[in-house]
Order: sequence, then C-alpha cells, then structure tokens
Amino acid sequence: MSKVIAVFGAGTGLGLAVARRFGREGFRVALVARRKERLDALVEELAAEGIETAGFRADLQRPAEVPALVAAIRERFGRIDVVEYGPIAGDQGFTPAARLDAATLEGLIPLLLLTPVEVVRAVLPEWTERGDGAFLMTTGATAVTPMAHLSGPGPVMAAARNYVYSLNAELAEAGIYAGTLSVGAMIARSEGSRKAAELGLDGFPVVDPDELAALYWDMYTGRDGVERLHPQPA
Repeated sequence: MSKVIAVFGAGTGLGLAVARRFGREGFRVALVARRKERLDALVEELAAEGIETAGFRADLQRPAEVPALVAAIRERFGRIDVVEYGPIAGDQGFTPAARLDAATLEGLIPLLLLTPVEVVRAVLPEWTERGDGAFLMTTGATAVTPMAHLSGPGPVMAAARNYVYSLNAELAEAGIYAGTLSVGAMIARSEGSRKAAELGLDGFPVVDPDELAALYWDMYTGRDGVERLHPQPA
C-alpha cells in the first residue's frame, strides 16, 4: 500500500506544492482545508496529474474535531505516513508587542498551537506501531527571530517550534521525525501573496513554493536536522 501525506491547511501555494512534490514520489494525498470550492479545485488539479487525492473539509481553529478528521482520512486511505501542517493565512496580521493583549493571542493559539498538537496525538499511535512517520510544520520567521512591531503570531509559533524540537528529540529513536520550516517571505501563488498584490503592498521577498516543497522532501528523507530557515539569513 502506497504511503499517504495529509496536508493540513491546503492552498494554492505551499500546500499544493507539497502535495505535488510528495505525489511525484508515489504518495497519495489527503488535502484538508476549510473551503469546499478550493478543495475541489486542488483535488481536480492533482488528479489530472495522476496523483490520487481526496479533500476533507475542516476548520482547524477547532482542535476538538481533529480525532474525527484524522479518522476520516484514515478510513479513506487506510493510513497516514506524513503530516504537513501549514495553515498560515493571509489575514493573520501582526501586532506590536507593546499593544498585544490576551484576546489576540487567544485567537491565534488554537490554529497555530493546539490543533497541531492534537494532530500529532491522533497519528502517533499508528506511527509508533509502524516505527515510522513524519510531522512537518510550517511557521514564519518571527517564530525564530523576534522583530519589533511584528508580534502576535510569532510568540505562538515559537511555542509550536519549541514543541516540534522536543517532539523530535523524544521520538527520533522510534523512527518518527518532526521538523519545522520557518519562512521569512511571501509565498508565490498563495492567497496571502494575492491579497498583498491587491492591496498594492510590495517590497517583500517572495519565495517559490516549489522550493519550499523540495526542502520539505529533503527534510523528510534526510532527517538530519529539526529546522530549516528560508530564505537563509544573510
């Protein structure tokens, strides 16, 4: 039975690129996103390329719904081998740290911290039994390097980054890999980059999602480090 990657927060940028990269290696693909129209379009696009794909609607702001979601993916495909978690939306704006409040952080915590923890809890028994599995999490550069006036998601993603490091240290000997890719640029072809273009925002570095997907494939196959930063700091 061929392996399965579940892409949580699938979109037209990184999610599609990761699905395509792993699909070229024979993986079947489960796409998870909130909007049915986007899911249907992505499934159709990948199927046209010969990649077996199915879509699953879910609101990743609701960690309590993760067990049922993972069960539905497993029922459809029989297994889950790799999870890529990267639902970074274009409307997750920054807040200066001096103006940050508990309500802002509370709104970010489910999507960026609680749900990924619940995803790992749901897949870990299968991975432990098989002695293989990989959890790949996308964060932003502010998870690694705090920046003035750009707080909000950063502290929460930093907590998730801490969790991934600890997870990998605990599970590597069991054949399970956890890694994080921190992106310090707009992702081309993504919803966020389109919104920025519509607002006339420019001057931001832009990265090709195919480059990021290639990094994820290298991380998955090499398992020689927990974290990659892209672009690399000067």
